[in-house]
Amino acid sequence: MAAGLYLALLHAAAGIAAAPAAAPVATASTATTPTANTSAAEPAAGDAAAKHAKRTACLKDAKARKLVGAEKNAFVKNCIAAP
Repeated sequence: MAAGLYLALLHAAAGIAAAPAAAPVATASTATTPTANTSAAEPAAGDAAAKHAKRTACLKDAKARKLVGAEKNAFVKNCIAAP
């Protein structure tokens, strides 16, 4: 039961992480502002949010697997690197 709840939360977190990444694409397609600084900063913010969400999900998964120390660090590193 707990695993099912965890997977549902993980799926919800992935959906939330994907939502901010879609917003900068829509604003970039309109391109009504002549400044390049704002369009360059928006994807970086979305990318940072996506990386944070993925890292958080990996850390929660490591905690659920009860990994500690070097095992946890290696798992999180591999989890973040996975597509």
